[in-house]
Amino acid sequence: MTEFVQQLVEGLSAGAIYAGLALALVLIYRFTGVANFAQGELAMFSAFLAWQLSQVMPFWAALVLTLVISFLAGMVIERVVIRPVEGKSEITLVIVTVGLFFTVHAAAGWIWSYQVKSFPNPFPDGALRVADVSVGYGSLGIFAVVGLVMALLYLLFRYTAIGLAMRAVACNPQSARLVGIRVGTVLSLGWGLAALVGSVSGVLSAPLLFLDPNMMSGVLIYAFAAATLGGFDSPGGAVAGGLIVGVAETLTGAYVDAIGTELKIGVPLVIILGVLLVRPQGLFGHAAVERV
Repeated sequence: MTEFVQQLVEGLSAGAIYAGLALALVLIYRFTGVANFAQGELAMFSAFLAWQLSQVMPFWAALVLTLVISFLAGMVIERVVIRPVEGKSEITLVIVTVGLFFTVHAAAGWIWSYQVKSFPNPFPDGALRVADVSVGYGSLGIFAVVGLVMALLYLLFRYTAIGLAMRAVACNPQSARLVGIRVGTVLSLGWGLAALVGSVSGVLSAPLLFLDPNMMSGVLIYAFAAATLGGFDSPGGAVAGGLIVGVAETLTGAYVDAIGTELKIGVPLVIILGVLLVRPQGLFGHAAVERV
């Protein structure tokens, strides 16, 4: 029983990282209807930027500056890369984000090389032991950060004018434009916010995965599974989906001998396929309703 609980804790810890990136995916999808395949690479680039800045300034100052730069970069990407193809076919948007994926990946490799680097852990070493179950302080820190991000997003969307405008644009951009909301500005803010949340996921992942341009590729697959499971129109569902995917992956790798650690990357793919077949809108999403 103790081993099972330990595996469960480790699964939740991994799921919290997937939830952070899934949350960024959901934010962009809600505002623009775009499934951003480059979200993991943007998070990776932010982690590299935080690492570079930490060489010349205290880590927490480097982290704050990274979040600001990531937010502004997300707004610029929306304006320069996404805005010109707004309203085009879905396949066009997919191709654009895939192209952005390869561009950011190649840029990171060119600037920082493909040599693996060690990223400083923002949380203290050691673990908290409760009834023979060990919970690392790093895991507790990840839970706290993801919870804080969710709380801040809730307060933003629920109690601020900007959040209300974002909700209006996400619900119906045409009607929002008619009542005077600057939809283009709100979409840029949405991309900036998603880039900021994604950068948090990248910084949380880097100490565990080591820093290299390929580090977020696997995380992106799990994040897509989490967003698909929870629902691409539900931020809370993305977090819940991330935790479920993390637990499912960890328990499957630990207790299903035929899969083990080598094949557990197939777990999120099975989850994506199963959800799309049974409930395409996800556990917490809403089915699209079209008037004839």
